[in-house]
This record gives sequence, C-alpha cells and structure tokens, in this order.
Amino acid sequence: MKHLLLLLALAGTALSTQAAQLTFRVDMSQQTVAAAGVHVAGTFQSKAGYGADWNPGTTALTDPDGDKVYEVTVEVPAGTYRYKFINGAGWDGAEPVPASCGQDDGGGNLNRQVTIGTSALRLPAIAFNGCATLLSFSVNMKGQTVAPGGVHVAGNFQALAGYGADWDPATTALQDDNGDGIYEVTVALPASGRFEYKFINGTSWTGVEAVPAACGTGSDLNRTVDATAEVNTTGTLCFSSCEACGSTPTQYTTHWWNDAVFYEVFVRSFYDSNGDGKGDFKGLTAKLDYLNDGNPNTTSDLGITGIWLMPMMESPSYHGYDVTNYKATEPDYGTMAEFEEFLAAAHARGIKVIIDLVLNHSSREHPWFTQAAASATSPYRDWYRWSATNPGYQGPWGQTVWHPRNSAYYYGLFWDGMPDLNWSNAELKTAMWDASRFWLNKGVDGYRLDAVKYLDEDGQQMEDTPETFGLLEEFHDVVKEANPDAFTVGEAWSSTRAVVPYVVNDRLDACFEFDLSSAILNGLNTGSAATLKTQLQLIDQSYPKLQYATFLSNHDQERVLETLRGDMPRMKQAAALYLTMPGVPFLYYGEEVGMLGTGVDENKRKPMQWTAGSNGGFTTGSPWRGLNSNYAQYNVATMQADATSLLSHYKQLIGLRNTHETLRKGYILPTTTSATSLLGYVRVYEQEAVLVLANLGSTALAKPKVSMAVSSLPAGTYAVTDLYSGQAAGSVTLDAQGGFADWSASLASLGANQTWILRIAAQTTTGTKRQSKSVALHLYPNPAAATVQLEVAAGTQHQLQVYDLSGRHVLTTTFTGRQHVLDTRAWSNGTYFLRVTSGKQVAVQRLVVAH
Repeated sequence: MKHLLLLLALAGTALSTQAAQLTFRVDMSQQTVAAAGVHVAGTFQSKAGYGADWNPGTTALTDPDGDKVYEVTVEVPAGTYRYKFINGAGWDGAEPVPASCGQDDGGGNLNRQVTIGTSALRLPAIAFNGCATLLSFSVNMKGQTVAPGGVHVAGNFQALAGYGADWDPATTALQDDNGDGIYEVTVALPASGRFEYKFINGTSWTGVEAVPAACGTGSDLNRTVDATAEVNTTGTLCFSSCEACGSTPTQYTTHWWNDAVFYEVFVRSFYDSNGDGKGDFKGLTAKLDYLNDGNPNTTSDLGITGIWLMPMMESPSYHGYDVTNYKATEPDYGTMAEFEEFLAAAHARGIKVIIDLVLNHSSREHPWFTQAAASATSPYRDWYRWSATNPGYQGPWGQTVWHPRNSAYYYGLFWDGMPDLNWSNAELKTAMWDASRFWLNKGVDGYRLDAVKYLDEDGQQMEDTPETFGLLEEFHDVVKEANPDAFTVGEAWSSTRAVVPYVVNDRLDACFEFDLSSAILNGLNTGSAATLKTQLQLIDQSYPKLQYATFLSNHDQERVLETLRGDMPRMKQAAALYLTMPGVPFLYYGEEVGMLGTGVDENKRKPMQWTAGSNGGFTTGSPWRGLNSNYAQYNVATMQADATSLLSHYKQLIGLRNTHETLRKGYILPTTTSATSLLGYVRVYEQEAVLVLANLGSTALAKPKVSMAVSSLPAGTYAVTDLYSGQAAGSVTLDAQGGFADWSASLASLGANQTWILRIAAQTTTGTKRQSKSVALHLYPNPAAATVQLEVAAGTQHQLQVYDLSGRHVLTTTFTGRQHVLDTRAWSNGTYFLRVTSGKQVAVQRLVVAH
C-alpha cells in the first residue's frame, strides 16, 4: 500500500506539470502605492520562472488602465499556492492578511491561498489587506470511478471567481490532497449571494452528477449554496446524492491517550528548586501533587493525567530546540538521575510522560555539525545538507535557509543555529532511531514531534513531502517496536486537511488541531457559532475517530487571556468547550490561572505564577525571565482559595472528563439550535449521551431550543442533568431514531458565555430493558463496501429499520434467524443507524458505508 501511494503521488506530480495561466489582481484604491510599485510573492514564484519563492521584489503587478487594480499573469502547474501582496518591493510593505481569510503557513504568518487546475484562472480583484467571499466545495467520490480528467464543479459562480464562463465543466478542478476520496476546492468571489452548481466526474457534461429532486433546484435540478459570510462551505456531499457523507467511522479503537488530559510544561519556567532562577526536574517533581496527587478521591489537584515536557535534552539555548546531545539531559534542569526520579514519581501518580523530540535539526554546536563543518571529508559531512554555492531560494515564509560556513553553505530552515539533518543519510537515520529508542527504554511514554512537516525536504519543496511521510512510517515502526503503547503527537501547523496525511498509514498517532483552536477563540470573540460548527464537522469527517490533539494555545502562540482580551467568562467558556469535545486535550502550563504572554517567544514562556509573593513563588533567586504583571492576582494560591476562580473551573472540568467516559470516548453528533450564537453538539458512548450547549453571544438566551435528528440511543425517556452544577434539567424523549426536536432544558436562561454540560441518561426506554452489550447486534465488515453480515444474539423474528444521519428513513425489512445479509451497494456513502427489534428487545448500531 505504501508503494502504491508513492506511485500515485508521483503520478500526480507528473500530471501537475501542465501549466495554466494564473492572474493575480489586487485593488489598491485605498492605498498610497509605493514608489517601487506593487508586487506579489509566494510559493508559485519558482515554478513560474521568478527564481526563488517568497521574493517580495521580483513579481511586479501593473495597472495599465489606471483603475487602481493591479494585476499580473503567470504560468504555473496545477496545484495549490500561498501568496500575499506587497506594496513596494520589500517585506516591510507586505499586507497583513486578515485571519478570517488567511491560511497559516505553520510559522504564524497568514497568507492567501489559491488552487488552480489546468485551465486559466483570473482571480477577482481583492482589496489590499482585504477579504473576498470564500466558498468551499467538497464532494465524496468513494464508490465512483474517478475519470482521468479528474473531478470538477460548474455553476453560476465561475465567472465571478475568475474561471471564464459560468457552467464550464472543465475549468474548476477539485483536488484530493490526502487520498481520502474527498475532492475539494475553495474559490474567491467578489460578492456574496446564492449560487447554483453541480459536480462533474471528468471534464465534460457526460460526467455530470444526477442531483436528486429532493435537493435539486429548478428544472435542471442544480445544487444551491448561500455564500453570505466571509468563509462558506457546502459541507462534504456524496456525488449524485442529497446525503452528507464524510468519512465517519462507526466502530473505532481508542487508546490510553484518549483517556488522558495532558499538561504542557516548560521546565525552565515551572518551579525552581535550588534558587538559581531556572526551573528544574526537582522543582517539577515537587509540584506533581498540584498536577495530580495520585488519589482520585481528592479534589485539590488539577487532575491532569499526562505531561508533555518541552525540550529537556542538552542544548545551548534557553528553549532547547537546538540539541547538542540527544542522550543527555539539559544541565540547567538537572541530572539524568533527577529526570528518572521525576519520571518514576509521575508514573506513581498515574501520570504518563511524553517529551519533545526534535528530529528536523540539531544545534550548530552539536559535535556532529562542528565536525561536518570543519572538513568536507568529515564522516559527518553528509549528515547535513551542503552546497558549494548559495542556491538562493528562500523558505516557506520568506526566510533565509542557506547559511555560509567555511566557504560553503548549509541548509537550516529556521535559522543558522539549527542546521537541518539530512535524512537521506543512512548513518544519520540509524543514530536518530537509536536516540528515539533510548528515551523509550528510560520509560517515557511517547514523543511530541516538533516541526514535523519540514522533516525531509525534496529540493525546493520544503514541507509535506512524500519523503517526510515515508520517514514517519519508519519512525512509527521504530517507536512501536520499542514500546507498542507509546504515543506520538506531531506539530504540523497547517489547515486541517493538510494535517490529515500525518495521522494515516501508520505515521503519527495524532497531530495538534490548530484550526479548531482558532475556531474556538474566534467564535468567542465574534459571538458566532457558525465557523466552529463547520470546523467540528470537518474534523469529524477527516481524522481517524478521536485521534487528534485539542488545545487553546501553546508555547509559540499568544496566551489565551491576551487573545480573549482579558475576558474571564470567555476564558472559562473556552476551557469548557475544548475539554468537552472529542480528541486528546492539552493544557499549556499557567493557562489555568490566566497567565499573560504575547510578542517574543520568551514572553509566552514566563515563569509559573504560584503565589502572590516574591517572584510569584517560582524562585528564591532571580528568575531567568521577569514574571507577568498580573501574577499578584492570577496565581495558584489565590485561585485555589476561590471556588469561582478559573483554576477551580479547570479542576471541575478535568474532573468531569476523568469521571465520564462519554466525554473521553464518545463520538460526536451535530445538532440544530435556535440562535446563531448557540453552539450545540452531542457526545454519545454506549447507552449515555452528553449534550453541550454553549452561548457564545453577549446576551442571555431564554429557553434555547435544540434538535438532534438521529443517534444510536434507544427510544425512550431520558433524565437530563447539568454535570457542572448538578442541577436536574428535566427530561427528553427520544424517538425511534434516537433523536429529538425543539427540546429545551428546564433550567434558567443560558447566560452570555455560559455552557451547559447536560448528561442524558436512560430513565425509561420503549419496551423492556435493552440487551447488554454482550448480546447486542453485531455488524461486519464495518465500514462496508458492499454487503454487511448482521448477527443478533437472541430471538428468531426480527425487524430491521435503517436511518441516515439526518433521520431520514432508508429501509424497513424483516428476517428470521440469527443472521441476515444486508446489501448496501445502492446506498450513498455515509453513516447509518441500524435498529433491530426482536420481540421486546432493541439493539442499535452505527454502520458506515464506504463503497
């Protein structure tokens, strides 16, 4: 399979070499144009013949008709490119692309993005530092034989988006970047509105889908979409179907990390045990009881069950991301023996420990590099990348990547102090795999991989290369051989769809979900739930079930209290949201007490605020970095004494997650709600559900209503309790599909930035008591491509009812005996609920159909 994927990737590369004209356009009417003119820079430049990518002065735009709209046409192969406009010829004139329409490049920079096929594309004129209306199309082609010409979309949006004429079946191509059978494209429009469209399998109308009458408009039965916001999506639709059909699995595997709540620690800033101003292993060990005292009956500790240590190997830098010895601890933090004592103490409390592993680069002070740099004949020379002359191209965010040393140049993506390792060298690879085994043999429980998408570059392609994916597959095998239960989580700072390839095909166990973090914080700041709802749906359709890491901020990002402008109700709601969502949650140290931090990285990694006393209780000496200005009020001691504090809030939420398996392992279902500011989602696990209702708005909602179309829960009346407050919240009656409509909790109004965490537990069910899990309905294979074998453990006469995720009835049939074969070949791809009634007993299972 790995070889097949590589061949497909190479084939895709060959096809993408056909060039097409791409016209960039920018409206400068609100700007004073610099004397050097207007330019555009991005990842397209080298392929368009402009030398290096991200050069701000080589690709000039002109305004021949004087209308203040500047443009340039280039020829590029089909693909997706990032870019931004520059007023002038230097980076000081680069536009700050708004977050609402920008794509993060992994370095914290926001760029524009465009996807082009083999047909010309003339982009609409976008205001400098402005946003167009973005519209994303997505279609699931599983079960279809994709035509050689690929998948396209046509409609009355095309002329506005720059694709020539409307209803052209060959100009607007969709791409399947991660091989999941879902094809996508995002177009930019100069205006909002309602648009009609259809998907085409190929490049002519002979491949157009037959849109069913149930979701088609007009005599031609076209699909419609309202593009009224800055970012709009059709959702993932099945080809020739009304059904939404992302790749949601039914029966999924969970691991120990799905039961964990991780705490990210910068050792230098956590607690200083010896007064030298720097945190250390002994200090960390001394504070373990604050994190988790090992006694589940106490409530004074935070309750986390996993720790991620930022780099703790030997390094000349304060941050530790430039390693000089992969088998030694950082002397500032303590000895190897003291690290081992910390590890044993953490394990004794039931805390798993993962550590940062920096595979992309070493320090320039590492003996490997110093020997490599000293002589071109050194045995370590090829452990790094060298060039006799400066290749001249720049990095993904316009940075210098080739650095001079001893009459030659070496490659270092981040800066000259971090030379990149050459993973094409077999001896280097052996040494790094040996280092990987070393810490696992010490007893660490896994790794967090830094800068994972830059591991193994291919010429000027510096990220997301096939070589990187192959390397991660080797890494997986090395790690799992040393410890089959080890957890690997990667930092691939990209959009969700670009992250997915890192967690499939036996690569990493999980990656951090940066887009979800942004959606949570942006939703809170805007008071709108729309984008967050869309992001939750995309995540659920994209990743292996539950296998992604959730967080609010980390050591490279502005602290959450800064992003939320000091708003404590929003701080509490942000915590309530991500700690009740699926995934593996990570909490950055100090977030639970509202630490500040913005600007340079050191300010985001300041010492922990333990008390209101001298130096915040962090050290008896002079701290390596001055504390935040708010430590006298926002600290552990002060907040521990306040039952309404942010710290107490985090303790309660983590406690709820630790106590309720549904919050750790439940799958997620969407809901419809009665207000744009109201976010609702349901977590379901076995016979229990948790409904989360969050009011992101600034005004209270009286008796908000929520509906859920279908679930795997049996029909009946369920008691509803708010887990956070312990209050009874009434009851809800689930229909035969396990859903309900326009239900309201019997609680007071849902306040601004308030969240209800409502447990739905069976009070009575229709008929007699539901069968136990050991005699429930069994389905295989699941997911299914054709036929499905049903096995029922009891009874001889059975009725089968099938519903889709929207609650639509699909099938009713009867069968006798314990087994039945169900043919799904005529069904649309997607998730279904199968309900089998055997006398007075009822069994419900979820089935995924993926042709």
